[in-house]
Amino acid sequence: MPNTREVRLRIRSIKNISQVTRALQAVSTSKVRKSMAALMQTRPYATKAWQVLTHIARQPGRDNLHPLLNQRQQINAALVIVITSDRGLAGAYNTNIIRFTLQHFSQYPHPIRYIAVGRKGRDLLLRLRKNVIAEFSNLPAAPTFNDVSAIGKLAIDEFLSHRVDEVFLVYTDFVNMVRQIPAVKKILPLEVQYEEGRVESFELNSRHRIEATYIYEPDMNTILDRIVPRFTALQVYQAILEAQASEHAARMVAMKNATDAATELAASLQLEYNKARQQVITNEMLDIAGGAEALTSQR
Repeated sequence: MPNTREVRLRIRSIKNISQVTRALQAVSTSKVRKSMAALMQTRPYATKAWQVLTHIARQPGRDNLHPLLNQRQQINAALVIVITSDRGLAGAYNTNIIRFTLQHFSQYPHPIRYIAVGRKGRDLLLRLRKNVIAEFSNLPAAPTFNDVSAIGKLAIDEFLSHRVDEVFLVYTDFVNMVRQIPAVKKILPLEVQYEEGRVESFELNSRHRIEATYIYEPDMNTILDRIVPRFTALQVYQAILEAQASEHAARMVAMKNATDAATELAASLQLEYNKARQQVITNEMLDIAGGAEALTSQR
C-alpha cells in the first residue's frame, strides 16, 4: 500500500485535472450554442437561394444551364472534403469521421483526392498515405462565410478543370448534445431535387407544391453564374458550422465523463488515504502501548 504522502499528492493532482475538465465542459457548452445560432442565421438566405435555384433548374435544357449542374457521363476521379477539428480532447469525434470516410469510399472504383479541413483529419489522412491536395486549419472559433469560401472555390476549380468529376462533402451532422452522426453529401455536380439533408431540406417539403414566378434581372444565366458557385460554398460553410457544433458537443460529453471519472477516482483514493492514515495511527498506538507495556514489565 502506498504511503499517505503519495496518495495525498495523487488526490491533489486528480482534483486539479477535474477542475480543468470542468472548465472545458463549460466552454464547450457555450460554443455549441453559438455554433447553432450561427447555423440558424444562414437558413433564410440558403432557403431562398435554393428555391430560386430549383426553379431555374427545372427549365428546359437543364444540363446546358451551368457547368456545375452538368452530370458527366464518365467518372474518372472524385474529390472528398473531410471536415475534422484542429484540437483533440473530443472523444472519438475525429477518429469516427475518418473511419466513416474510409469505409464509405472503400469500394469507390476511381481515384480519390482529399481536402482536409482541420489538423486532426489532415494528420490521419497523411498517416494513411491518402492523396491530400490541400488542407485548411486554424479556422476562427466563429468562422464567417468569407473565412471558408476558399474551400468551396477550390472544389469548384477542381471540378471545372476536369481534374475531378464528383465532389463529396464528409462532415459530422449535429443531432443533439449527445448524438452526432457522420454524414456524406454530394455537392458537385449540384443535384437539384427535393431531398433531406440539402441544407436542412430548406423546409421545401411544405413549399414545393407552390410554383413561384420569378423575373430575372439581368438574365437567368448571369444569376446562375453567381448563385450556383455561392450555393456550393454555402453548403461547405454550413457543414463546417454543423461540424463545429458536433465537435463542441463531443468535447462537452468527453469532458463531463472525464470530470465524473476524476471525481470517482478522487473519492476512491480518499478512501484509500483514510485507510492508510488509519493504519499509521493504529501502528503508532500499538507502538506506544507496546512501549508502555515494556516499561511496566521492567519495573
